[in-house]
Amino acid sequence: MSKKLKNEQQLLKEALRVGALYAEKRHAGRFESTDSVKQKVEYLYRLLVHDKLIQPLAKGQESEPLMKHKLALWISRQLPDDHPLLK
Repeated sequence: MSKKLKNEQQLLKEALRVGALYAEKRHAGRFESTDSVKQKVEYLYRLLVHDKLIQPLAKGQESEPLMKHKLALWISRQLPDDHPLLK
């Protein structure tokens, strides 16, 4: 498994927040308050793979922890270098 990022949990939260805005702007759906974190992670991961914004995980490697890690990596690359979550 990949090395854990610093602040990975907070990065994941930010990825879900930004990803929800992205999905809405793209008219690809919206997260509901009743959606579980697992559902949000899987949906956002699949949307970003579909839009070719992230590389898909290898077949058989699509676990929730790895999807969360991919989303945290994705958002860490979107944030400015001086963002508090990257320190």
